[in-house]
Amino acid sequence: MTTATIPRPTRTLSAEYRGRLMGLAHEARYPAGTRLFDEGGRAGLFWIVRSGGVALDVRVPGRRPVALETLGRGELLGWSWLSPSYRWQFGAQTVGPVHAHEFHAAAVRRMCAEDPAMGHAIALWVAEAEARRLTAARDRLLDLDTPYGGGARG
Repeated sequence: MTTATIPRPTRTLSAEYRGRLMGLAHEARYPAGTRLFDEGGRAGLFWIVRSGGVALDVRVPGRRPVALETLGRGELLGWSWLSPSYRWQFGAQTVGPVHAHEFHAAAVRRMCAEDPAMGHAIALWVAEAEARRLTAARDRLLDLDTPYGGGARG
């Protein structure tokens, strides 16, 4: 796989780790409206989106699930697979047809356990995505709490 075809988030990994990770990928396609996972469910897979969009949502008491952000090309979908209890922190649904690299979390965790340096690199990569998601979630929930969705930030 050439660098030009490597999805954006994996570029933070060395070429060696990127290649090893992508060696575990399976091609996956989902039609629009497919529920990929629900908040609280078991996190056994994760994806790198190749095309299409996936909306992340969260349950808010007294409301329907709230859409937090939409992930697109080159973005990591799913980080809950890396941390025990392996439970999804958000829900996800395709907003159009999606083509993705799909990974079985247990296989990636095994690879990381066998190579602690790779495990560390993967953990940092996932933590970067996790931090972005949590910031987006906080911002969206603050928007919900203000009149007219104006947001507390301005």
